[in-house]
Amino acid sequence: MKRKTGQDRDVTTKWRPATQAVRGGTARSEWGETSEAIFLTSGYAYDCAGDAAARFAGEQQGMTYSRLQNPTVEMLEKRIALLEGAEAARCMASGMAAMTAALLCQLSAGDHLVGAKAAFGSCRWLTDTLLPRFGIATTVVDGRDTSAWEAAVRPNTKVFFFETPANPTLDICDIAAICDIAKKHGITTVVDNAFASPALQRPMEFGADIVAYSATKMMDGQGRVLAGAVAGREEFIENTLLAFTRNTGPTLSAFNAWVVLKGLETLDLRAQRQSQNALKVAGFLEKRVPKALYPGLASHPQHDLAMRQMVAGGNIVALFLDGGRKQAHGLLDAMELVDISNNLGDSRSLMTHPASTTHASLSDEVKADMGITEGMLRLSVGLEDPDDVIEDFDRALKAVGL
Repeated sequence: MKRKTGQDRDVTTKWRPATQAVRGGTARSEWGETSEAIFLTSGYAYDCAGDAAARFAGEQQGMTYSRLQNPTVEMLEKRIALLEGAEAARCMASGMAAMTAALLCQLSAGDHLVGAKAAFGSCRWLTDTLLPRFGIATTVVDGRDTSAWEAAVRPNTKVFFFETPANPTLDICDIAAICDIAKKHGITTVVDNAFASPALQRPMEFGADIVAYSATKMMDGQGRVLAGAVAGREEFIENTLLAFTRNTGPTLSAFNAWVVLKGLETLDLRAQRQSQNALKVAGFLEKRVPKALYPGLASHPQHDLAMRQMVAGGNIVALFLDGGRKQAHGLLDAMELVDISNNLGDSRSLMTHPASTTHASLSDEVKADMGITEGMLRLSVGLEDPDDVIEDFDRALKAVGL
């Protein structure tokens, strides 16, 4: 590959996803390094004052400050845009920085947002608490009910915001149907695709306008760094989103960008293997616990829809115990291999109790409405041999009477 080949969209768009994930966006320096370089710099120098003025005026190509541009971060942005099938992308310091920016950059006082009720706890805080503080009205609907989206539309509705599969209940939203409703009313759709990643699901292919990520999850995939990303049309990314991020500063570090670039090289392999592992573990669990949900299982109420939208079922399994928090915590404490952790998408299998961790800030009423019970656990299946994970569960389940 030549020095600039990785940034030539005429070439890279012809590559298949696995190739894009390894080489897309790469720009080599004059040294010809094979691995992407890390540019640890806060600012940039100019040959003359006129060059500085021209760059700040947008009349000359080049970088001005790492809050706005960094060569390593730019490579990651180009790679994510390529994988997503988007015109452009911007990376940020965390997934929640990406979600917040994707919404606030386009909403103003007097606007209205419709969001799915099943979502990550911090995303529910955005829709339920933060946006209303700024005079932005919000309506929360059952994302699985397409008619509910239509019914919630108002003359001032500007954004539909949802996650599929949803965290932690694995609700599946019909992306195409919801996006069709949005387009009919001139509404922008923002889809949180963190659970699936572009390796398993590309929402823009179903009509989504904007796709947001916690790249901390599957993209890094090894529990090392925080990162976020927003992908969409170039006009939105460069004019609407950039104006917000350049002045609020949710900047991704060059080092973290480099780590995620390395993670993307194995994303396709990991997403496929973890989906296979999760399917096997979920098959075991649905026979041993009162209820287990996994999009790849035929028993999932939206299995057919999930498999139309996703290449595979992903690596997240939700399990429900009848013994409430005591039994759920008991199972977590009895596990020897699987870690207790609120993260997900890691190469290691992780499990958490959403009611007391990721969604603890939500009221009991909201948690109940979302389907989060005291006996619910969210399992993120990793790259271990699935039989070892199953044996760990088998022993721990017996320890809590299951």
